[in-house]
Amino acid sequence: MTSPAWLTVLTTTDSEEKARLLARGVVEARLAACVQISAPVISVYRWENAVETTQEWQLLLKTTAERYEELEAHLQEAHDYDTPEIIAIPVVRGSAGYLGWVSAETAPVTSSSPGTSQNPGAPDTSGGS
Repeated sequence: MTSPAWLTVLTTTDSEEKARLLARGVVEARLAACVQISAPVISVYRWENAVETTQEWQLLLKTTAERYEELEAHLQEAHDYDTPEIIAIPVVRGSAGYLGWVSAETAPVTSSSPGTSQNPGAPDTSGGS
């Protein structure tokens, strides 16, 4: 069985501002095509021998398996948690158009790469027909 080509990667952080910064950083670096930031969630976990309850913002990052290692390294560097949650969930199936868009948006940029494609669900703001 081959590995899936696409992943949804989860992470959390303790403020909306930090979530937006992490999201923008990975999209600008082409390590994720899209990041969804969920409204505050409550996380309950054990840390340093105590049970903690914290409000966090969850990020769902859409990427390819090919870009995972770089994405993980970027998140480790950019994140302010000692041990940030970074979990990759394989995308078993999805629409061909969307998954193609994820692949195109996370492809490393080369001098011969064409311009980026637009999110198929986003409105056309190019002014063309």
